[in-house]
Amino acid sequence: MAATHEVFNQPAALVGINRFAGHRALRDAVRFNAPGLDTGELERLGATLGSEAMLAHARLANVHTPELRTHDRVGRRLDTVEFHPSYHALMALAVGSGLHGTPWAGEAHAHVQRAAGFMLFTETEPSTLCPISMTYAVTPALQGNAALASEWGPRLTSRAYDPRFVPASQKPGVTMGMGMTEKQGGSDVRANTTQAVREGVDAWGERFRLTGHKWFLSAPMCDAFLVLAQTPAGPSCFFLPRWRPDGTANPLRIQRLKDKLGNKANASAEVEFEDTHAWLVGEEGRGVPQILEMGTLTRLDCALGTAGLMRQALAQALHHTAQRSAFGKPLLQQPLMRNVLADLALESEAATALALRLARTLDRPGDAHEAAMRRLLTPIAKFWICKRGSAFAQEAMECLGGNGYVEERGEGVMARIYREMPVNSIWEGAGNIMALDLLRAARKEGAAGEALQRELAPARGAHAAFDRFAAALPARIDESVAESQARRLAQDVALAVQAALLRQHSTDAVFEAFCVSRLGGDWGQAFGTLPSRLDLDPILERAVP
Repeated sequence: MAATHEVFNQPAALVGINRFAGHRALRDAVRFNAPGLDTGELERLGATLGSEAMLAHARLANVHTPELRTHDRVGRRLDTVEFHPSYHALMALAVGSGLHGTPWAGEAHAHVQRAAGFMLFTETEPSTLCPISMTYAVTPALQGNAALASEWGPRLTSRAYDPRFVPASQKPGVTMGMGMTEKQGGSDVRANTTQAVREGVDAWGERFRLTGHKWFLSAPMCDAFLVLAQTPAGPSCFFLPRWRPDGTANPLRIQRLKDKLGNKANASAEVEFEDTHAWLVGEEGRGVPQILEMGTLTRLDCALGTAGLMRQALAQALHHTAQRSAFGKPLLQQPLMRNVLADLALESEAATALALRLARTLDRPGDAHEAAMRRLLTPIAKFWICKRGSAFAQEAMECLGGNGYVEERGEGVMARIYREMPVNSIWEGAGNIMALDLLRAARKEGAAGEALQRELAPARGAHAAFDRFAAALPARIDESVAESQARRLAQDVALAVQAALLRQHSTDAVFEAFCVSRLGGDWGQAFGTLPSRLDLDPILERAVP
């Protein structure tokens, strides 16, 4: 076929970069929250995640999605899920980098380091991090059963990834998931109908048989799960392994895999329990508080994940507009495009700052202020960062035009980001749940306003708009805010804390622009409406990957 045209003015793919070395906002946030941390491992992870090989694995894991096998060829029940080899390559890297249960081994700054690594990994492929996040969250919860913690704890913190469907006793490392929601309940887990009947006591403690279902059970090929089931004392937390201690398969029936908008590389399943063995974790009837404690950790990961996706969307937009020309010059030099990109850069850095600040609270377990901030910031970060994610991805996609909307068998990174964004906002409690949780946190903490005042103090006097905005917040936290206003309170506290953090570890240009736009009322809400008096050059230079 004769050539009809020459392909030009089409940007090259963003490949071969070091995600950590080129992410100035993250580097500064790590330095602030974990002073003295050796970032060598993050540097190495950043280089690996930006490599052509890992980008290929991310594409293939999303194109060749998980497949359910309920039976073998002669009719024996299997209840297994098959994954593409690229999925396992990504999982091996995540586990080998200690993004799952490893931080609970107790090293200094381990949670901040893990949070930074989690964000970097999300930029390459987010959906494989679902079992990684759940393993991180359930590892400390197993302390409610000393026998299980002793046997399973070392495997949960191990950096060895073993995908085989064999008993955990035969594996150097394991992963765990969670199963809470049912068809009729959703976030209202007290409405769950799965029943647990006591059967006896063995080396793992009190053993029960479970009958019921779970409407969402992600990563069904994990080695075990924490699930909720009803006992006479109320909802209780149970440890449910894929294999019984005697080496026989535990009857966990996978009915089907969810056909989801995004999160394609991860398998999410509908399952049924039919006299399925499970062991009590913690006190009978206290399952809901245990689940809420685990939710603190998975909600952190929702914020981290969205911040990572924001960064990748911004990096793609900056990379594209630097190479693509229109009307005689690169898009990146067009005044209105610069406004859009600078606005996205502000949002991305603020999300990174807030998410990493929340992670820091886990590295200081004995600090009363950090405990108060963890309780306040968890619902705030989950609500605000994740709520901003979808709008952010849509605006970044516009920077690429039609190319951003194209999937092209997984090569359309921006399309994958856009489909991924909503899951972090929905999973582990949607917006209303988070806003109401903030009200509960404020009432429970008592001196929450005082803790917030201390958090905002480093930025007081640095900008008039910040001072005016922050002045009323502590009182609003301590007062009985109407439920109908809970989202507004979550938004305002998030913005104030983000500004205070940017003052401490970002540049004057970023702090000034954030205060003027987000706190000073000189912002049109839509991205790309920063006031003309702001100097956008240093903001954009800082954001370039």
